[in-house]
Amino acid sequence: MAQAIPTASRAADAQIGIGYAMGKPDYVQQTFPGLTAYADFDFRPHLGIEAEFHSISSTSGDQMREQTYEIGGRYFRTYGPLVPYAKGMVGIGNLRYPQGLAILNYTMFAGGAGVDVKLTARLRVRAEYEFQKWTSFPNGGLNPQIVTLGVAYHFDGGLRR
Repeated sequence: MAQAIPTASRAADAQIGIGYAMGKPDYVQQTFPGLTAYADFDFRPHLGIEAEFHSISSTSGDQMREQTYEIGGRYFRTYGPLVPYAKGMVGIGNLRYPQGLAILNYTMFAGGAGVDVKLTARLRVRAEYEFQKWTSFPNGGLNPQIVTLGVAYHFDGGLRR
C-alpha cells in the first residue's frame, strides 16, 4: 500500500525534422540535390512509425524532379546520445520527366538506416541512407538512393528507452 502510482506520463515520443538530401534518381546518371521533411512517432520502446517526404531536382536545366511520400515502421535503439535505426516504408513516387513532358506517380517501397544524435534534450541531428524500389515503374522498376543530413526538434514524451 505504500507504493506511489505515476502521476504524469506520456505514451510516446515524437520529433519533426528537415534535411538536405542528395539523391541518385536512377532514371539518369546524375546526383540531384533536394530536401527532406520527416516526422517520427515512437509509441513503444524501440518501435515507432515514420512519415517522410523527399524532393530532389536536376540542376542541369531539364526540369526533372523526383518526389516521394512515404510512411512505415522503424526500429531504433539508444546508446547514450546515439539513436541508430532501421526503417521499412511504403509510398508514392512522383517523377517529373525531363523537359516536363509528363508527371506520373508510381508505387514504391523503401528501406533505410541512419542515426540520430542527441545534441540537447530537444535538438537532434540525423544522417540517413535510403534505398527505394519503384515497383510500378516500367521495365523492371526504378531504384533511387537518397542520403539525408537533417536536424529535428524532439518532443520528449517520457518514454523510457
